Amino acid sequence: MKETILIVDDDEGVRQILATALESSGHAATGVESGERALAAVRQAPIDLVILDLVLPKVDGLEVLREITTVRPETAVIMITGYASVETAIKAMKMGAVDYIVKPFRMEEVELVVSRALERSRLRRENAALRRELQRSLGAQTLVGQSPEMRRVQQMVEQVASSRSTALITGGPGTGKELVARALHLSGERKAQPFVPVSCAGIPEPLLEDELFGHVRGAFPEASGDRAGRVQAAEGGTLFLDEVAALSPHLQARLLRVIQEREVQPLGAAAPVPVDVRVVASTTADLKALVAEGRFREDLFYKLSVLHLDLPALKERREDIPALVHHFLARFSREMNVPAMRIAPEAMRVLCEAGWPGNVRQLENVLERLVALSFGKDVIGRDDLPRDLLDEGAIELPLLHVGGDGFSLDEVLANYEQRMLYQALEHSGWVKTRAAEMLKIKRTTLIEKMKRLGIPLKGHAETEGAEPAEPLAVSGARR
Repeated sequence: MKETILIVDDDEGVRQILATALESSGHAATGVESGERALAAVRQAPIDLVILDLVLPKVDGLEVLREITTVRPETAVIMITGYASVETAIKAMKMGAVDYIVKPFRMEEVELVVSRALERSRLRRENAALRRELQRSLGAQTLVGQSPEMRRVQQMVEQVASSRSTALITGGPGTGKELVARALHLSGERKAQPFVPVSCAGIPEPLLEDELFGHVRGAFPEASGDRAGRVQAAEGGTLFLDEVAALSPHLQARLLRVIQEREVQPLGAAAPVPVDVRVVASTTADLKALVAEGRFREDLFYKLSVLHLDLPALKERREDIPALVHHFLARFSREMNVPAMRIAPEAMRVLCEAGWPGNVRQLENVLERLVALSFGKDVIGRDDLPRDLLDEGAIELPLLHVGGDGFSLDEVLANYEQRMLYQALEHSGWVKTRAAEMLKIKRTTLIEKMKRLGIPLKGHAETEGAEPAEPLAVSGARR
């Protein structure tokens, strides 16, 4: 759907010029000549963006702005002003306007400002929907669990939520790093402003640089217009960088400038643009080890880790599993419009004893599947659980019988060790640093063991003839 723009100016020529230009850019633009008519339009239906003249007959622009921010806080407002009123326009921005343009204006400048404002409006709507969903599904709390480990995380979130300092969230895959980042945002003073997540590991570097920092027209052959990056889109709010360890040295340097100087320079821009964003980063990697290896900037590491929250693995807070199970069952039952699901004690016992290498995310996926396949049941029994959970730890080790021929202990231990290494590598996506962390050994030790045991140094999907490892749960192996 086209984004809606309302132009409020008592000059008919200005309204027509802006409406024509914005409609040619694919927007739905209309104009009104007074503050009264503008407020009537805003109250009648949601509007994505209002371009508002500061000087209007009867009701002035500041009064209209104040009413819009009250009635439609998700609507972005750009002020139009003359050179003599720039100071008043800055006052308007403190009241909630996202930007201003000065008469006489150039359409290139207007298109850039409008593009930034609409991006911010989209993020505000997304964040409003997110807050409603969180409140609906979790009530007052966003982090489920009362174990000592989770109470520590919850207390730290409460203590540092309103801080402007950067924060680093560490923990294994699926431990809930983005949920904690959102909790930091929604618990702090920036909760009404955008929360902008960026997956640093999921976007190729050339595209990631443009995605983060934006560009100006002509920065590269395909740059037909200005584009604000995600840093600017997070203005006033929180920029969440997931898997920050994946940033190249070049992008690390650019991020450091954003944090230190509080400014961003889009690709091809002649001058930097000031920004007010809180940076929250997450990683499953050991950044200290990457710093020691020269793969991550030491100064950026210290800037990011002003506040550090380390999330426990699910197996380290097993007492939270029943609460998480009931939470997810209630949530998915509601979302799928099925009767509230319950879980039998023997099934709960299996869930509480499982290894959960994928942590809370894996538990969530299992319960979503169970509810989706419930077929009218209201109780989940042990036999309804996935076979891999029931079979976890079922790998047999040979027994030495009296009078038998025996077996080679070295061969059995080597086979067992090989399986453990394969499992860690599979769960870490063949990222050796992460696999070494899971096994609590050094990365160099892992590589030495892989060579000794004949495990390829790159992923089995990339190595001809290598086969995936069978699942193995060390804690549940039977003897």
